[in-house]
Amino acid sequence: MSISFDKALGIHEKALDFRAQRAEVLANNIANADTPNYKARDMDFSSVLAAESEKQQSGRFALDRTNSRHIEADGLALSDEALKYRTPLQPSIDQNTVDAQIEQSNYTENAIGFQASFTLLNSKFKGLVSALRGE
Repeated sequence: MSISFDKALGIHEKALDFRAQRAEVLANNIANADTPNYKARDMDFSSVLAAESEKQQSGRFALDRTNSRHIEADGLALSDEALKYRTPLQPSIDQNTVDAQIEQSNYTENAIGFQASFTLLNSKFKGLVSALRGE
């Protein structure tokens, strides 16, 4: 009998991946807080994760290839459709839509969610290891 990691770990693996990608987007926003005409972007984590969960429920999915010589990818890269522009609460003279306090609070919230997902995934691995040892 073989262990299916996809079934054993559930969506937690993808949640970690999406949280890491969101951290990159938020860090990019913070880094460009003083760049004129920079438009802040973010992703709706819950909708992206729900879409991924729905794809996994319906079976294996494949990514579209634009060229027949491209290597088939397995998984999901964060696409431009998942990234949304943030509407600023206060307009700026240089048309930059980054609000440093909002970006930092979103980054912190994302980091806490990442740590929670990591802790859940770690407990799943500990359970699998104890099952393999027969404890």
